[in-house]
Amino acid sequence: MKLKSLAAAAIAALIASGTALASGLPKEINMVYVKAPFNLQNMVMKDQGLLEKEFAKDGVRVNWKTITSGAQQSQAFASGAIDVSAVQNTASLLMAAGAGNPIRVATGVAHPSENFAIVVRKDGPVKTVKDLKGRKVAGPRGTVLHQTLVAALVKNGMKKTDVEFLSMGIPQALAAVQSGRVDGALLAASAIVKAEQNGCRVLQTAKGLVNVNLVMTVRKGFADQYPDALARIVKVHRDTLKWINAHPKDAIAIGAKQHGISTEQATILAKKSHYYDVLTDADIKGLAADQEFLVENGMMEKKVDVKSLVLPTAMK
Repeated sequence: MKLKSLAAAAIAALIASGTALASGLPKEINMVYVKAPFNLQNMVMKDQGLLEKEFAKDGVRVNWKTITSGAQQSQAFASGAIDVSAVQNTASLLMAAGAGNPIRVATGVAHPSENFAIVVRKDGPVKTVKDLKGRKVAGPRGTVLHQTLVAALVKNGMKKTDVEFLSMGIPQALAAVQSGRVDGALLAASAIVKAEQNGCRVLQTAKGLVNVNLVMTVRKGFADQYPDALARIVKVHRDTLKWINAHPKDAIAIGAKQHGISTEQATILAKKSHYYDVLTDADIKGLAADQEFLVENGMMEKKVDVKSLVLPTAMK
């Protein structure tokens, strides 16, 4: 009787707690937080604790991890340190896939080509992209910003080896170009705004060079094991975009606070972000075109089936 009572009590406790184990959900979700270039969906989700509210009744803990580089996100995916990235650029996704890293697209985020740029000092020697030859350019390696630099060089009849590329994060690249330690920096959104406020100018944006596509990505193992959890994460993300569209001033205020810029500056960045959620055939074609460029320029190891990188639910 005693053993039966203990067993009954254990079962009752399990049911009452509504644990993730009982519902087939993970015990925790390791989620990457990325506020740059100006990811309003991610900033609002985190600020309002929307994912935490979604999974509270199931006892699932949401762990936010700040990893700003797409290449570093891919490394974290490979090690199993993260499950979902709220925002990753497709250039990093493709390079990871080419190296055998199983990452998948869960839903869309933004097409912010104007919010990615090569920045130089106003009083510096670089007046055109061609002037970058033999000079130092800093920025995050293996990202859409890196792709933007290479695309700009190629368009001007140059090679990626024509510049001395220094791999570093956006804040470090911003500081380096402002101090004159490098001749150019690869920056995004509010970092561009801050650079312009401190004696720099935009040399070239990604617009017309790279089809910038930011997406929510997920580790394939997580997507396969916890499809219901992923579906709920995507739903929260898409519902957040609906709220942003219905309450733009409130959303932009959150973004401005997160980036430390004015609401006027934040409004401009938001307008240039072109937020979306459901991927289209045009996005798939964009992935294929980017893959051709990355492989041709030695930035991606080998080609993959780009359609296989996009989960069916991302397109509906």
